Amino acid sequence: MSKKIISVGGSMIIPKTGFDTNFLRDFRALILEEVERGTTFVLVAGGGATCRYYQDALKEVVDMSDESLDWMGIAATRINAEFLMHLFQGYVYERIIANPTEHVETDKPIIIGCGWKPGHSSDVDAIVMAQTYGADTVMNISNITHVYDKDPNEFSDAVKIEDMDWESFRRDIVGYEWKPGSSAPFDPIASKMAHESGLVVQIVQGTALDEVAKALRGEAFEGTLLHV
Repeated sequence: MSKKIISVGGSMIIPKTGFDTNFLRDFRALILEEVERGTTFVLVAGGGATCRYYQDALKEVVDMSDESLDWMGIAATRINAEFLMHLFQGYVYERIIANPTEHVETDKPIIIGCGWKPGHSSDVDAIVMAQTYGADTVMNISNITHVYDKDPNEFSDAVKIEDMDWESFRRDIVGYEWKPGSSAPFDPIASKMAHESGLVVQIVQGTALDEVAKALRGEAFEGTLLHV
């Protein structure tokens, strides 16, 4: 069985409102329940609001290049990854994997990844992890329920999309360029890579753990399925 690759949005680890320890406890329990069922995981930590707080502060004070802003974001993913390492202590490989092309051999059921290089978000690392471990699907958990045709926070008539091909998603939703700190449903660079390699991405609201469980088990779930 190939590993389950999950891009864990930073908003799931520490939202703007602070840690939700009830969610973290339940998320940990779900992952470990799946481990007991024989599933192994790669969890790739995103930067979320923590990343953007640092980036926004820097931009207000100094003239920052996109590359420098990305390095700041990568540092935020590392601290979030460190948090996941401790959250799953006893079940995780001994170090955080920054280079997603590195194939780790371990008897531990969970590997933790973080950001690697500038020019994209940690969603790219999740896609490369899938390629490294021969997975055909990546799950993205964040604070959104679905991909929408437009921002539901700004438009009351936004329509949720449950199934979408990569060409339409890239053209109509996320575009083709990366900007540091952006919060698209899925990174445009990662989307290009997933499109070209034929990977499937499941967009699931992280706090809807029943839906996360269904998606992990290959069942119909509430969310958005992105595919060729």
